[in-house]
Amino acid sequence: MTARRRWGLTAVGAVLALVFLLPYLVMVLGSLKPRSEILRIPPTYLPQQWRPDNYSTMWHTPETPLPFNLVSTVVIAVFGTLLVLVVAIPAAYYTARRRFPGKALFLGLVLVTQMLQPTVLVTGLLREFFTLGINDTWLAMILVNGAFNLSFAVWILHSFFAGVPIEVEEAAELDGLSRWQILTRVSLPLVWPGIVTATVFAFVSCWNEFAASLVILTTPENQPLSVALTKFVGQYDVAWQYVFAISTVGIVPVVILFALIEKRLVAGLTAGSVK
Repeated sequence: MTARRRWGLTAVGAVLALVFLLPYLVMVLGSLKPRSEILRIPPTYLPQQWRPDNYSTMWHTPETPLPFNLVSTVVIAVFGTLLVLVVAIPAAYYTARRRFPGKALFLGLVLVTQMLQPTVLVTGLLREFFTLGINDTWLAMILVNGAFNLSFAVWILHSFFAGVPIEVEEAAELDGLSRWQILTRVSLPLVWPGIVTATVFAFVSCWNEFAASLVILTTPENQPLSVALTKFVGQYDVAWQYVFAISTVGIVPVVILFALIEKRLVAGLTAGSVK
């Protein structure tokens, strides 16, 4: 690659990065402004009056109990992701290693469930949760998030397990390992990039879920940040400084997660593209 072409690609990449990062920059800067400055015409780019105290006062606003909302978001996202992995790993392993009647149909049905949105099924889910007595609870949302992210995780992990040579597991079986030991000691380490990929996508989906939480969780303390954010948007007024601040706080855990497992995630997304 010539130096001229390299500089051209660098320039294009820088422009694209700026386009994608600009909304986040506006959000962060807006979280450090007073509301009057955010609404000023013409707008200011850098805050003329820095208000970092927006990040402290937002926790005590009367609109919503924000500390509880943050805890609710973390609990639902973490346990929803764990539920996805606990169910998806054995399901993907079994479908990749075993032949059974209707296997293609089963995988097709799993894929179809990914096309269904919570808003389509939320009425029926709410009725079931009332019957089970778990409406307006974290458990209800953990089950919803687990169900709607399961199909994607199964498909991702199925392709990774199918890519593990069967001879590796046969050799482990000759060494006396049980099927469970083969899965945990041999197969899982080999598909670790796929597990990381499924984990990230499931966690981000659980963290950002809004529609089902809005209907199922009615107690303010149980609602996640995505729903709590709407409490600052009124019919005639919007507390933009808090909307920006809460949004900034809401993306921090996801950014940290991506930073910690970036290499594994890239390996999982590009697996199989290079022979």
